[in-house]
Amino acid sequence: MSDQATLSTDSLSATLFSEILMADQLARGKIVKNLPKGMEISHFSVLNHLSANKLERTPAQLAKTFHVTKGAMTNTLSKLEWAGHVHIRPDWDDARRKLVSISPAGRAARDAAFSAIAPMMREVVRDVGVENIRAALPVLRALRERLGEGMG
Repeated sequence: MSDQATLSTDSLSATLFSEILMADQLARGKIVKNLPKGMEISHFSVLNHLSANKLERTPAQLAKTFHVTKGAMTNTLSKLEWAGHVHIRPDWDDARRKLVSISPAGRAARDAAFSAIAPMMREVVRDVGVENIRAALPVLRALRERLGEGMG
């Protein structure tokens, strides 16, 4: 590869990651601003995941899904359990493990949070363009999969 091609690829790479990081920071800021008082993005993410999958998960499975440490996930789950948003019970087949499920209050909190951020998300999709978003999703998924390789 020529020096010019390498420079071009390096420039493209730097621009790609710069755009991803800026978009992430801006999206998080808008989401946090619109979430119900006291709810963090990590809380919403876990509740949304448990709501969508409808299966009990272990804290380790959740940590792997969200690419965080088990300690970080335990901290998030403790806050969600204290708020009454999740149930954590022993795994009857393996007493060393625990299983997490969303509670009715957690489902209501997730739904309220989603309702609070949905107008902002719809506005962004409308402004950027539905077809542009549809075209970008496969690329974003491929990036996520590639970046997630070897992580846990």
